[in-house]
Amino acid sequence: MDSMPNKKKKLHIAMFPWLAFGHMIPYLELAKLMAQKGHHISFISTPRNIDRLPKLTPSLASHIDLVRLPLPHVENLPEDAEATIDVPNNKLPYLKKAYDALQDSMARFLQDSHPDWLLYDYAPYWLPSIARKLGISNAFFSTVTAAFLSFIGSKAHLGERKNPEDFTVPPTWVPFPTTVTMRFFEVMKVFQGGISTDKSDVSEIFRAVEVLDGCDIVAVRSSVEFEPEWLRVLEDLHRKPVLPVGQLPTVVYDNGDETETWLWMKDWLDKQAKGSVVYVAFGSEAKPSQEELTEIALGLEQSKLPFFLVLRTRRGQADTELTELPEGFEERTKGQGLVCTSWVPQVKILAHDSIGGFFTHSGWSSVVEALQFERALILLTFFADQGINAKVLEDKHIGYLIPRNEHDGSFTRDSVAKSLRLVIVEEEGKIYRDKAKEMKALFGDRTSQDRYLDSFLDYLISHSKNICS
Repeated sequence: MDSMPNKKKKLHIAMFPWLAFGHMIPYLELAKLMAQKGHHISFISTPRNIDRLPKLTPSLASHIDLVRLPLPHVENLPEDAEATIDVPNNKLPYLKKAYDALQDSMARFLQDSHPDWLLYDYAPYWLPSIARKLGISNAFFSTVTAAFLSFIGSKAHLGERKNPEDFTVPPTWVPFPTTVTMRFFEVMKVFQGGISTDKSDVSEIFRAVEVLDGCDIVAVRSSVEFEPEWLRVLEDLHRKPVLPVGQLPTVVYDNGDETETWLWMKDWLDKQAKGSVVYVAFGSEAKPSQEELTEIALGLEQSKLPFFLVLRTRRGQADTELTELPEGFEERTKGQGLVCTSWVPQVKILAHDSIGGFFTHSGWSSVVEALQFERALILLTFFADQGINAKVLEDKHIGYLIPRNEHDGSFTRDSVAKSLRLVIVEEEGKIYRDKAKEMKALFGDRTSQDRYLDSFLDYLISHSKNICS
């Protein structure tokens, strides 16, 4: 009866993502969409991260407050390190420790501003109880898929899987047959920094399970059309509302101020045949080892396909393990491809007609960006949710996984070259090219995204604890 007036109410929504750009950017995308509907957003992060976010347009800036909470000093955390891109893997536990030390300043901000809703990430396991004490409606907004959250399980399942092998089979709580599991080498990477405790004294799995247990609702960057079965599993596991917010496709703003960097890239792409180029990028977090980079590079060369390789050679100034391309590689492939070691406008590159496929780590933001432009996917996972993402994509024939040794994760230049050619040019790989085209309607449809957003906001308005007209 009261639903029509509710739509006119405007919320104050606070958002607190984990300190990784693969998390902050989807949070910001959702913030922009909610701000466009007239809601007031407090987007909370650390000063350096706020300064590195994409600039807001004036109309959005009037609805989004960028709240800077200084990151507390933690011993062994490099100076100026405020995000995962600033630190090598062995320093990540100290970043988590510093993030956990934001507990008091977050509590003060929430007490002073008392938002209608608080949306937070998987990492601040201490935040649901703070929100509850302050009487603030709160949601875990997951930037990863419902399939990955389902694979983690609930608090009741926390001690059920003790050995790495336990994670290579479908969980007992999944009620349907599935091939979606982690491979042994992927599990071992998670065990090294996630399932067992680390120097932050709190494991990744514990954080996620505590947040899932403590939140009022679970909001997921997903859609019913893409993973209905996993959304149902998630709801059955946690016995609380699970709301997909859509895939949050990236909006390409053509503001006319094309940089020199993009102009020379565009010039090169313009000279390539339509659908011929393989774009290679593994996100802001993943850095291939020297051995992996060598096989990737030589596989690209062997494929004979034109390529655009974005290379991450170090994670922050504290990273002493620099990687480099094989000797003579750039000289030999001068006519075949481009190598870029700095930031690139990924969305603009993926939108270019010359791109035929995306060789990616399976991070969900990259997957969404590729599929909204119909780009076929060749998958090489590194850590976290990527293994499950890749298996879901493989299961649905949307992406092709590069063959690897299941035990140690090694792969060869031959498997790289053959996989790229299969997906981009060969008849056998037409299924992946066709599926990518089919997925555009699901991953890039603005009308569908708007419908999910409206449904989500309607829920927030009608279930806020302290809403006023």
